[in-house]
Amino acid sequence: MAYYRFMKTLLLFPPQWTPIAPHFALPSLLGQLKANGYEAEAQDLNIDFYNKILQPDFIKNSILKAVDENQNLLKEIAPFIMAGKDFSEYSLDIQNKIIKYSKVKEYMNKKQAALASIPDLAYEALDIIKGESFYNPEMLIKSVNIIDVALEMASLPYFPSKISLDNYSNPLFKLNFNHIKYFVFDKNTNIFIEYYKTVLDNIKSKNPDYIGISINSSSQVIPGLTLANLLKNNLNAHINIGGNFFGRVKEAIVNNPEFFDLFCDTVLVEEGERPVVELAKYVNNEIKIEDVSNLIYKKDGKIVINETKKPLKLDEMAIVSLDGYDFGQYFAPEIILPFQSSRGCYWGKCSFCDQDFGQNFNVKNPDKLTDEFIKLKEKYGIKYFEFIDESVGPSYLGELTDKIKEKNIDINYFFDARLETSFTKELLQNAYTSGLRMVLWGLESGSNSVMELINKGIDIDRRLEILKNSSDSGIWNFAFIFFGFPTETAADAKKTIELICQNKDIIHSYGRSVFTMGKHTKLKDEPEKYGITAVYPAQDEFSPTYTFDCIGMNKEELSLILKECTKTCNEAYNNPLWMYLRYREYLFLYLSKFGSDWVYNYKLDFSRM
Repeated sequence: MAYYRFMKTLLLFPPQWTPIAPHFALPSLLGQLKANGYEAEAQDLNIDFYNKILQPDFIKNSILKAVDENQNLLKEIAPFIMAGKDFSEYSLDIQNKIIKYSKVKEYMNKKQAALASIPDLAYEALDIIKGESFYNPEMLIKSVNIIDVALEMASLPYFPSKISLDNYSNPLFKLNFNHIKYFVFDKNTNIFIEYYKTVLDNIKSKNPDYIGISINSSSQVIPGLTLANLLKNNLNAHINIGGNFFGRVKEAIVNNPEFFDLFCDTVLVEEGERPVVELAKYVNNEIKIEDVSNLIYKKDGKIVINETKKPLKLDEMAIVSLDGYDFGQYFAPEIILPFQSSRGCYWGKCSFCDQDFGQNFNVKNPDKLTDEFIKLKEKYGIKYFEFIDESVGPSYLGELTDKIKEKNIDINYFFDARLETSFTKELLQNAYTSGLRMVLWGLESGSNSVMELINKGIDIDRRLEILKNSSDSGIWNFAFIFFGFPTETAADAKKTIELICQNKDIIHSYGRSVFTMGKHTKLKDEPEKYGITAVYPAQDEFSPTYTFDCIGMNKEELSLILKECTKTCNEAYNNPLWMYLRYREYLFLYLSKFGSDWVYNYKLDFSRM
């Protein structure tokens, strides 16, 4: 039987994601659909949203709206304030309104001058960030700071919900189904409801039969599900939700059947390149819904979970498609394209990590990879790439750099890696000449006892040797560190701070985080081994992490260590440019243009800013 593929798919990427470059998910899925003969289109609503709310008129109207609403809000909440009850006794609605009133009032009193000037300055700041003035450090940093304040002002009518360049949050929001339903439908805290109304007609005009919404982080949950509900109620299309986030908490979906009544027809979990095509076949009446792998849906009042099939290997996938993307909308002068040379993690034994959950390890042939670089550069003019692999291995890097040089491909790139001794000086020098400008190394901790529990599988004593080889090759070393791992004492944590500060000549920059226990980390299966005394079932079923008790620093000690890390490292590095660029994509572009020595030696003169 012949099938005619008149069916149209629309892939949507909702806010909130840092608006510097396209997210990897949609271009990958779009490439697969097109390669299989389906008419498909992708829309990055995230970047459209940011550009719209940073327009002067939007910000000015937000300020006026917040002032007007606050005058009426006081009358509404006054009886509750006068009642003198504990804050936690009030409903979520009243809690939001009490915080909103106080925060908006405080903001208006403290930032009068900024309220008058920032809306128009934000427009100029966007031009600077997107143009050649991006490479003027003082102008760039000042512009990013202006954007920060402008986004605060755009958020004012929706306080305590707040949008920033790298987050969307509300201090009262918890990842449970009741809160999700409240915040999706609450016009007082949800900034996205009004925005989506401005794009609904455009989406309708495309007449999609199948809409895929990609939700990849907790900051996308409320905006993504707000979009899903609006589309489910206004279009006849099949609404599917995919992305990394819900695959990590699929039990919560199964236990909340109403999720499908409110938001979607189906949910795809784990790797999506195979099932997204299968789902298109189902919508086009080519196969039964039971034949779509990795799919969760509601049928006859019951939740059905289809079989999980072996995913496509990277070598079997079509090249990503960026057709229809407007690169001029992104908050950088050049597109840095997220790209993959591997999926999963070739080590896969670190006790703290669950980043590769739901992925099957495989690598892309370096010949195929470099051919795709050439095609993407020719078609879209892209020459900057961020490998989003869990880790690029030394042997693969050797093959890749040889292919890049053999084919004379002019690109720059960066990636994550493990501090393995096979990263020799010769290998790193060769990689630099092929375009490698920065490596994000998993340094993790300065404590040997913590490193042994982490099970990093490297020679701890030779980490600095590898960093020196990398630095001597002209490559920028960015080190990931974290605090709060089970059993870590304050003395252990101080060793990490010392490691950073005493080696700042080869640890050019660092990123600090606090350990959280993902639901799929390996250490939760052997808690006693890691000094974990209790693991608590998640009270918020849609949370991808667990709370726990353990031997080691308490919250107060951890807080002091974080402050000490900030203070000590700031003094050691002495106002370096990288610390104020903030985003690794921006750092990478500066390294590509000026080189690591120039960036390392550039100290900010705040008198000029």
